[in-house]
Amino acid sequence: MKIGLFDHFERSPDRALSTQFDERLAFISAADSAGFYCLHVAEHHSTPLNMTPAPSVWLAAVARATKTIRMGPLVYLLPLHSPLQLAEEICMLDHMSGGRLEVGVGRGVSPYEIGYHKVPFEKSREIFLDAYGCLTAALTSERFDYRGPYFQYEAVPMPLRPLQTPHPPFWYASSGEEGSAWAGAQGMHYVTNGPSPRAKQNIDAFRAALAKRGGAADPRPEFTGGAAIGVLRHVVVAETDEEARRIAKPAVEFHAKSLNWLRALHGGAAAVFQANVHRGESFESWAENEMIIAGSPATVREKLMQHATAMGVNYMILYMFFGTMKLADAERSLKLFKSEVMPALGAI
Repeated sequence: MKIGLFDHFERSPDRALSTQFDERLAFISAADSAGFYCLHVAEHHSTPLNMTPAPSVWLAAVARATKTIRMGPLVYLLPLHSPLQLAEEICMLDHMSGGRLEVGVGRGVSPYEIGYHKVPFEKSREIFLDAYGCLTAALTSERFDYRGPYFQYEAVPMPLRPLQTPHPPFWYASSGEEGSAWAGAQGMHYVTNGPSPRAKQNIDAFRAALAKRGGAADPRPEFTGGAAIGVLRHVVVAETDEEARRIAKPAVEFHAKSLNWLRALHGGAAAVFQANVHRGESFESWAENEMIIAGSPATVREKLMQHATAMGVNYMILYMFFGTMKLADAERSLKLFKSEVMPALGAI
């Protein structure tokens, strides 16, 4: 079992953004030293949920502040990018990180964010598929041609090449069975989230499609079966269950409001959008759905081990610095996790 780290990097209610950037780099450096496998960062726009809407810029800083942890977007919103420019950014980051880049791709789940960029949400899936085909062509050719419904290129030289060959691994994150099955059919590495019963359905859909395909497109020996199959969970560790809950409850509830911020701004419109995503804003609802695991090292260790077994995953992505959490609380949580939880999970 490998352990990764996830971050939306939402706007803090009580700290300057410049301070937040410094704190995040300190926390990521600690995770790097602790042996975390990869840092995955989100791309969102026009929302306090995400202060790194340009993942490549942020990851360039992370690459220079770390040594071994892998890193990548989860995900680049392909309908909002020029595939050619994004291919060049990927090549740069792969070299700047010493070949540690992992590339998550997706269409974007928010119609509001997509709409702000004047991309019709109802066409975002087909634009994504076209952009993905174009991106893979650009990353695997010294000179490439591409003809698609939305992107066309002719005899474009690519003097920038990735350090990893033929390109960095591709990842896909999905909270639904359709997207999960598509990722499996592509042989991608994969992550899901949300309430445990639905997450398990998504994982099963991915596994079935991956098996039908015959395995991962880019097999990795560190993941049983070659493909990463992960689940995202918020985790807070403290000396006691009570102390962990004291920190986690306001942090989760602030974070949940950030997740719902754009939807609330639009008066709850487009309620059908992401209907399979948990929208509750109470700590209790998150705990009931096993989306937040907070407690002493013994409690967290037991719950995560049970969770990993029940989900059938070989990768667990933890969100450990979020909402109203202070750097000191996040670092203490990380330290306790490293010493008293991580060894047991790593042995699964």
